[in-house]
Amino acid sequence: MTTPHGEASAPRGEASAPRGEAVSPFKQPKAVWAVAFACVISFMGIGLVDPILPALAESLHATPSQVSLLFSSYLIVTAVAMLFVGWFSSRFGAKRTLVIGLAVIVVFAALAGSTDSINGIVGFRAGWGLGNALFIATSLAVIVASASGGFAGAIILYETALGLGIAVGPLLGGELGAISWRGPFFGVAVLMAVALVATLVFVPSLPKPARPTSPVAPLRALRHRGLLTMGIMALLYNWGFFTMLGYAPYPMKLSAHQLGLVFTGWGLLVAAFSVFVAPRLQARYGTAPVLYANLLGLGIVMAVIAAGVASPTTVIVAVVVSGAFIGINNTLTTQAVMLVSPVERPVASSAYGFLRFIGGGLAPYVAGKLADATDLSVPFYVGAATFVLAIPVLASGHGLLRKAEQHTPGPEPVEPSLTAVGAPVPADVPPVIVAVGAHDRAEAIVDAAARIARDSGSPLEVVHVQQTAVVEEQAVDVESSDGAKAAVTAHLDRLAAAGVAASGRILTSVGDHAAAGRALARHAADVHARVVAVGRSPRGPVAQFTDGSFTTALAHTAECTVVLVDAEHTPRPLTEDSLAELRGSGI
Repeated sequence: MTTPHGEASAPRGEASAPRGEAVSPFKQPKAVWAVAFACVISFMGIGLVDPILPALAESLHATPSQVSLLFSSYLIVTAVAMLFVGWFSSRFGAKRTLVIGLAVIVVFAALAGSTDSINGIVGFRAGWGLGNALFIATSLAVIVASASGGFAGAIILYETALGLGIAVGPLLGGELGAISWRGPFFGVAVLMAVALVATLVFVPSLPKPARPTSPVAPLRALRHRGLLTMGIMALLYNWGFFTMLGYAPYPMKLSAHQLGLVFTGWGLLVAAFSVFVAPRLQARYGTAPVLYANLLGLGIVMAVIAAGVASPTTVIVAVVVSGAFIGINNTLTTQAVMLVSPVERPVASSAYGFLRFIGGGLAPYVAGKLADATDLSVPFYVGAATFVLAIPVLASGHGLLRKAEQHTPGPEPVEPSLTAVGAPVPADVPPVIVAVGAHDRAEAIVDAAARIARDSGSPLEVVHVQQTAVVEEQAVDVESSDGAKAAVTAHLDRLAAAGVAASGRILTSVGDHAAAGRALARHAADVHARVVAVGRSPRGPVAQFTDGSFTTALAHTAECTVVLVDAEHTPRPLTEDSLAELRGSGI
């Protein structure tokens, strides 16, 4: 992402590294590490419980449909709470919301482990769901706000926590569950208590929003067709997803330890395909086409489970394979919601979270009733049908999603993707665009681009990309609109004082750094730019592999010349050869 923070420039709050030296994404303050640790435990949540489902049914003399209610109570309470967490966080602050969420999880996880009845576990899991809603609504935002090493590094750390939690959760759940079904519950309580203490000690108080969010804002947001359509699609997807999680362990006929290994393999694919594969497929084929194919793939996998429910091997293989599809779907569904949303990101996240968790919560309950009335294959066939039914629902909003991706006007207003700052660029003269961020080399980059504009007789346009980062099912704005405008205005004021005429633009982008590069390339094509100038980035190869390369995406998709500017050297065009050379040095 270029700017606020991108490849073309260092991220907001990110100190520039010495030339040629990359900033480590893991060089973060203790506050970020404290919340990241809590994220690992949170992401363990569902996978931690899956390996003990058969043991719970046997030990507590419960049917699978009764055990499935621990998913339903947890997710339905999470869904309802999602409607209010935005209001709560905006009123009481992100840190206080995070602390309360962690404390609630600690208490109810311990109570779930101490009860002797399935109804007690179901009830205490409901309380756990309340804590989960408070935590997931604020954790990513707190990590980004607390990151002194740049938000890009914080996002990578969050992605690492996600992958570790999803992969290790089932493994730890299997190990603890092999000792006792109570083990995973007490394990979560202890680990979350450690995270709670670390959060209290290391995470500073964070400023509240200028104005609190209305508690009814998420429901009002669902009046917008695009958000409602993507939310219903997510509801159907989560219906199938949690049907599989709630009932697939039973036909596998495995011990808790063995189930832990199976779901660890599943979790590794979820994490890998969510972080690494989904953005690359989206870049090549577009959000909607990938989601169509992915939902169909999930429908086929679920149908295989249903048809082969009597074969443990078939179920095991199908469940593990489903992790790849689920990872892709989690990321791209969230991106689709953010692309079409006409409201603020926190409100959109709450509305989307409400619908998707409702689907996840109702599915295990309905699946249990179906299994009791018929046989175990029927819930999986219904789950397969919900995956397939999500395709026409998504198709009904295809035009909105395509227009949002291409930043073209549509019949329904969406959040502006292009904001002018200062005087407009003359429409009849191709401009020189310089992509900038808030870091200590930005002025030199702008000055170098100004010389290119002067020598070519072109107007100068200062562009800043304001990014919404998406990690699996979470999304967060990495800076405020006011912060983005201030970054551009500061450059325009300085240029004006030096007698250099320039205009400014703020672009919005949803996704990784590469998505921001493509957004800038589209804008450059729209204004028929003569040149796009970018600066060096302190992001190293690890960050580029994880979060995409802004410079590479820009150079590959821009229709005009892209040059690397440096205050101490002559600007040079970026070719395939020079890009290969620069990748090794952190561009």
